[in-house]
Amino acid sequence: MSKRQEIREKRQRAQRTQRLMLILGVVIVAVAIVGWVIVSQNQPPITGVVTPPVVARTPAKDNTAGDPNAPVKIIEYADFQCPYCRDFWRDTEPKLIATYVNTGKVYIEFHSVGSFIDSTHSPHSALAAYCAGDQNKFWEMHDAIFANQGAEGSNALDDAHLKAIAKVVPGLDQTVFNSCFDSGKYAGRVEQDALDAQKNIPAATNFAEVVASGKYSAQGISTPSFLVNGVLIPGAAPFSDFQKVIDAALAAAGKK
Repeated sequence: MSKRQEIREKRQRAQRTQRLMLILGVVIVAVAIVGWVIVSQNQPPITGVVTPPVVARTPAKDNTAGDPNAPVKIIEYADFQCPYCRDFWRDTEPKLIATYVNTGKVYIEFHSVGSFIDSTHSPHSALAAYCAGDQNKFWEMHDAIFANQGAEGSNALDDAHLKAIAKVVPGLDQTVFNSCFDSGKYAGRVEQDALDAQKNIPAATNFAEVVASGKYSAQGISTPSFLVNGVLIPGAAPFSDFQKVIDAALAAAGKK
């Protein structure tokens, strides 16, 4: 066999190998797609998602509610899987909204502490809320997530459930929401929330006092935590605790 024939046969063998690898790759992809379709079709539909009561927040923009020029500002740090955060949402927040936020006295911001309970469902829940915020539906998704929280550490807020929960949010474009959620668009924002909590909560004017009282640990962040014009209110405190701090802040601003 001449050198030229040898080179030609090597090229032909290489071309046959490439064709076989291409065919094999196509087959693998096709099998994967068929497998995914079969699995997805065999998964039971998610049922039992509840629609939360409507809580009007005026005005509302993304993760904020109320007049941005209000004399009192509340920053909430919470975890969507935290049962005490849900207690606050159910028992105290509606009174704060009606009494102070919608009357222009208080401006409130919600920030997640994304991985406080776990490293997946908690940050993904925050991602879902922020993605709904792209359509100015943050608070509606916020309420829907808490209404469907389930037991701590359960799968009630896994990705499939979060997408099902999004469907009960009125007027939310599901295609746009799913695209945002699947892309992890706000992962950096969720991480920044946690960093901000670690910096801002210990800087509260009464942090040392609250720690000394045994209501807060000097190490780590507890949820929910609230900063009311820089004053820390720990845990799912009753409305009266907020009322005392807010009224004092309003009086100091001459707005009582």
